[in-house]
Amino acid sequence: MGFKTSLFIKLFILQFLSFLCSSQDFDFFYFVQQWPASYCDTRQSCCYPTTGKPAEDFSIHGLWPNYNTGQWPQNCDRESSLDRSGISDLIGRMQKDWPTLACPSSDGMRFWGHEWERHGTCSSLDQHSYFQAALDLKNKANLLQVLRDAGITPGNFYRIDTVKQAIEGGIGYEPFVECNIDPEGNHQIYQVYLCVDTSAKNFIRCPVFPHGRSCGSSTEFPSFSSDSESHDEL
Repeated sequence: MGFKTSLFIKLFILQFLSFLCSSQDFDFFYFVQQWPASYCDTRQSCCYPTTGKPAEDFSIHGLWPNYNTGQWPQNCDRESSLDRSGISDLIGRMQKDWPTLACPSSDGMRFWGHEWERHGTCSSLDQHSYFQAALDLKNKANLLQVLRDAGITPGNFYRIDTVKQAIEGGIGYEPFVECNIDPEGNHQIYQVYLCVDTSAKNFIRCPVFPHGRSCGSSTEFPSFSSDSESHDEL
């Protein structure tokens, strides 16, 4: 191998490593929680996980690296698949706080694997640290308790400004609240976005808000406690 060829290969490797590092760089996380009743109360409906119906509580959707520009990195390492054995001590908490509602019913591994491959690989965290961070943020931001403390409870309609103010008062930072629409055409609280620093430990003021479906002035906080309708996959 000649000197020029060897030099070219080394330069190519350095450029590739530089690109790889820059592709995994980001400015903050969106920590996203969803309200299960609003996921299920649409024409698409839902399927409860094989572990049973989740509790009436916000659940984790994901921990997503983002740029201050509003764009985001994704699939930073296509060779990295979720290893169940590496997160075995977290599975119980994940089934409780990060359940899947997609059909068909499953144990959650496919959902968590998707979140790791698309978002976690860009987080600069290993698999266990990534999922541990999201679970800890869920405990830190107990949205249901924050809303209850402000007199906002499932099964009622509220002004969306009142909901946002309650969350900001409890967490310390303004959230982005995304709504969807139920079969009757009502806007309902669907997802709550909070921003987190790159350590995945501290909530921060959002540098930019996402582009999600806005909420009407009167927004439903639907109940998920009724057992009148089954969503289990047969």
